[in-house]
Amino acid sequence: MRKPLLAALATLVITGAGMAPAAAATAPEAAQAGKAARATKAAPAQRTAPTVKAVDFAGTVALSNCSGSVIRFPNSADNDPALVMTNGHCLETGFPKPGQVIVDQPSTRTFSLLNASAQKVGTLRASKVAYSTMTDTDVTIYQLTRTYAQIKSTYGISALNLADTHPVAGTAITVVSGYWKQTYSCDIDGFVYRLKEGDWTWKDSVRYTSACQTIGGTSGSPVVDNATGKVVAVNNTGNEDGQTCTVDNPCEVDENGTVTVRKGINYAEETYQIPACFGIGNKLDLSASGCVLPKP
Repeated sequence: MRKPLLAALATLVITGAGMAPAAAATAPEAAQAGKAARATKAAPAQRTAPTVKAVDFAGTVALSNCSGSVIRFPNSADNDPALVMTNGHCLETGFPKPGQVIVDQPSTRTFSLLNASAQKVGTLRASKVAYSTMTDTDVTIYQLTRTYAQIKSTYGISALNLADTHPVAGTAITVVSGYWKQTYSCDIDGFVYRLKEGDWTWKDSVRYTSACQTIGGTSGSPVVDNATGKVVAVNNTGNEDGQTCTVDNPCEVDENGTVTVRKGINYAEETYQIPACFGIGNKLDLSASGCVLPKP
C-alpha cells in the first residue's frame, strides 16, 4: 500500500519527493493537468510506425484518498451499471483483513470524473461495493448508480476497457492518477511470484521499471498499455525505505521462498482475471467458469 495520504502530503511538502521534474504534483484542488512525455523515435523509412493510442485522463476518477477509473469488461453492455475500480486498501470502511472478501456492501461513495485534460466534469456515485479484497490481489470494484450510456450522454466520457489477457514483460505502460492529475510512464519490468507487505500477500504482481516513481494518492490508478489503450493492472504499492516485507515496504518472494527487497521500486496488481467473474449486466458471479478471484 502507499502511505496514508496525510503522511504522503507531508513528505511532498518537506522534500518534494516523488514529484516529476517537469511538472511537480500539487494538491487536487490546485493541480493542473500534466502528462509525462515519452520520447519517440522516427520509424525507419521502410517500416510503418506501430499505432500507439494517446494515454490521457478521460475515464479516470479521483477518490477522497486514492485514484481510480471507470472500467468495463469485454462483454459489458452500454446499458449495464458502470463500475469504478480502485485498490482494496482504498475501501472507505478500512483495509480488508487477510483472507477477507467483501461483496455487495452498500456504498454511497462519490468519485470525481475527469476528462482527457484532467478537468473534473462531474460527480459519480456508488450504489454498492461489488467486490473488494486484499487477498491475492488488491482491488475494490464499485457499482455506480448510472450506466455507461448515461455517463457518455451526460459527460461525453467513455469507460476504460479492461484487458482479459495476461500482461507481457517489456510492455510500455502509463500509470494514470486521477487524484494527483499526474501520469507516470515506464515499462513492465517483470512479474513477482508473491509480493508480501505486512500481513498481506499478493500473487503474480507487476513490477515496474524504475521510471514509474508513484507516490501516496496514486493507489488505485489504472495501469494502461500504451499500445492498446487497455487497462492491464491497478497500481498499488512500492518499497519506500528499503525495509523487508513491512507496510509501505513490500518484498518479493520467489517460488523457493527467497526474499528480495528493491528499494524505490513500485508495483501493481494484474486485472486480466477480473472479467471472468462478472456476467450479464456486470453482475458479479464468483462461481463462473474461469473466475479465480478469492471468494468470501
